Amino acid sequence: MTPHTPEPEAPAPLAGLRVLDLATLFAGPIAATMLGDFGAEVIKVEHPAKPDPARGHGPAKNGVGLWWKLLGRNKRTITLNLSTPGGRATLLRLAAGADVIVENFRPGTLEKWELGWPELSAANPRLVLARVTAFGQFGPYASRPGFGTLAEAMSGFAAITGEPDAPPTLPPFGLADSIAGLATAYAVMTALAARERTGAGQIVDLAIIEPILTALGPQPLWYDQLGYVQPRTGNRTENSAPRNTYRTCDGTWVAVSASAQSVAERVMRLVGRPELTDEPWFATGTGRAAHADVLDEAVGDWIARHTRTEVLAAFEKAQAAIAPVQDVRDVLADPQYQALGTFATLYDPELGRLRMQNVLFRLSATPGAIRWAGRPHGADTDEVLTELGLTPKELAALRAEGAL
Repeated sequence: MTPHTPEPEAPAPLAGLRVLDLATLFAGPIAATMLGDFGAEVIKVEHPAKPDPARGHGPAKNGVGLWWKLLGRNKRTITLNLSTPGGRATLLRLAAGADVIVENFRPGTLEKWELGWPELSAANPRLVLARVTAFGQFGPYASRPGFGTLAEAMSGFAAITGEPDAPPTLPPFGLADSIAGLATAYAVMTALAARERTGAGQIVDLAIIEPILTALGPQPLWYDQLGYVQPRTGNRTENSAPRNTYRTCDGTWVAVSASAQSVAERVMRLVGRPELTDEPWFATGTGRAAHADVLDEAVGDWIARHTRTEVLAAFEKAQAAIAPVQDVRDVLADPQYQALGTFATLYDPELGRLRMQNVLFRLSATPGAIRWAGRPHGADTDEVLTELGLTPKELAALRAEGAL
């Protein structure tokens, strides 16, 4: 068994936790996925006529969105129109037995439906309500529509990404959303830990523009204390060198990092330029960064004369840090990922065999697991609501009202 695969009898660490995922697209749903991966019962609540747009993002197979299979895994799916009286009443019944609700409506939307914190906490005083929005629940931008892309621009990420003489660069994937999703899962677990002491739930207010700032590091501190504004430097950093991507003679690319002084020295000996280590500027990371042109030329010339296989073998023998620049084909075949069990293979009723990223980390005693991939829109509505105590007559009335 791979390290990610639990023994059949292994307990799930979040078993017994019930999460209502009311959010759409990425940040909120990612948080719910993280909780579901470790045993929480996650119920995905979608509008009957307007499913989560994530179902339609990216490539599809046989009309089935593949991204949803990843994002919707370990979630039971129901439909509920929260703007109807029946939908409101049903959500309150669900909330009464839930531990967590994750939502990302614009501030004021739940309140408009009379499903704000006063109503939800009255239904369940132990409830944790995670509110994930672009700009948070208050402030001058709170009511604006927003997505992770805006956070990548607004946080300073785009300003430092790209070549010095090129435009600011946005990532071609949901970076800010993913960071915010992980932060939300952490925030929810923190609130649940507090509930163990106080007995009471609370609100988590998470703005997508904030967690990415943590990932960006000390930029605000640098500016506050020194007036320093980090520029775009491409693949280079102002803290160390050599640090770049380099092309091999067989047309592939590798990435080299020499943040540690000892590693930088090993790299220069390996590429046949040991005399550079005697230069006074070589003794510090910032000194080496100031002479990155010299170091990149030395490293790049040597790598350009060798194949990727030769380069990787030589660097490994020299105990110098290097990695191949891999696309998804390489990643899936990489022996280290295979050893870690980073990818899971599972059977899906709609698509058959499929592979996706496994759960995020390994727990030795209570591991997580992927129990199923994302399910069709509303697949579990009748089952979940019947478990809640609704009768067939009540379900029919809700459907007639447009609540389901």
